[in-house]
Amino acid sequence: MSDSQTVSAAVAKLYNTYPFPPEALLDEPPPGYNWRWNWLAAHNFCTGEKPQRQDIRILDAGCGTGVGTEYLVHLNPQASVVGIDLSSGALAVAKERCQRSGANRVEFHHLSLFDVEQLPGEFDLINCVGVLHHTPDPIRGIQALANKLAPGGLMHIFVYGELGRWEIQLMQKAIALIQGDKKGDYRDGVQVGRQIFASLPENNRIVKYNKQRWSLENYKDEYFADMYVHPQEIDYNIETLFELIDASGLEFIGFSNPSFWDLERLLGKAPELLERVKGLTDACGGLNQRQLYRLIELLDPEVTHYEFFLGRPPLIKADWTDDNALLIAIPELNPCIQGFPSQCFFNYDYQIVNLSVAEFEFMQRCDNNSTVADILASVQLGLDGVRTLLKQQLILLTPA
Repeated sequence: MSDSQTVSAAVAKLYNTYPFPPEALLDEPPPGYNWRWNWLAAHNFCTGEKPQRQDIRILDAGCGTGVGTEYLVHLNPQASVVGIDLSSGALAVAKERCQRSGANRVEFHHLSLFDVEQLPGEFDLINCVGVLHHTPDPIRGIQALANKLAPGGLMHIFVYGELGRWEIQLMQKAIALIQGDKKGDYRDGVQVGRQIFASLPENNRIVKYNKQRWSLENYKDEYFADMYVHPQEIDYNIETLFELIDASGLEFIGFSNPSFWDLERLLGKAPELLERVKGLTDACGGLNQRQLYRLIELLDPEVTHYEFFLGRPPLIKADWTDDNALLIAIPELNPCIQGFPSQCFFNYDYQIVNLSVAEFEFMQRCDNNSTVADILASVQLGLDGVRTLLKQQLILLTPA
């Protein structure tokens, strides 16, 4: 057995022992939404407009117990969904989960990321959350997925960050040292880890970090095992992350938590420093975005993970600076908002939004048929106001 196969077998053993994630199975669709798993919202975020098609193919790569898969099915009613995982135990839970909630447009395959070429056809949306960093060869994994992404398709990825997981790494190594020859016995690893946490002083840094960040999840052994006794983990920083991204051959579209990557929230009180940052230029004389990202994570080392979108060209991005094009576009509400109609509701990221009267009236008149010009004829809102709603991901636009 090769080193890669040995690692994959160890990872499968962990998830057969502790199927993950351990969320409850429901006899109804799951509550709420994750906009990254909604094709309309994700496409709008990445391109600035509503996609032309909704009858797409979606791959949940490393689906585990099907928590994300279930959402992908229910949030995309016209899509067909495929889930793959190397743990037969996790897949059994995923099948039961989707069957019970009525997520019936899904098929599952007991398959590694490395063998994804065995699936027929290409996919318009690939979701790969919490998987690549647990493979023995993430570059090989992301390249295998990239080969299955259709032209114009999107891939959403989530991998761990080293800076915000430093204390986790220390505990992982401590447990492994104490386990000795029993390393790989995951139930023993969980028991050892629990004993360590129970014995360490309350003011211990690792204990405080766990209580602050992870204790609400880690009371479940499945979460504890996934975090502290996993046999394979690679954590990234911005520099190594973009080595992975570049190896994919896909276009980096952006992080799906853009507010974190806003330097002004950190250095807004020092405009002279913000001005100096503009001097971080690349070979073409433009702002070196990667250096900017690196600066942000160095100044705010709470980065426990990176979540981002990649795309396969041609991926056309809308330009709504043309007034005429904007006026004849058809707006509709983002499907991932909650509490509307109201001037105060939750946006796509579950952040509270407060609308002006004119903004509220505009959104109320978005009926999927009226153009922007039609609505503005009876609402006191300018085109810049419409652009603000679009920038906030509150509306989607269909070009004429």
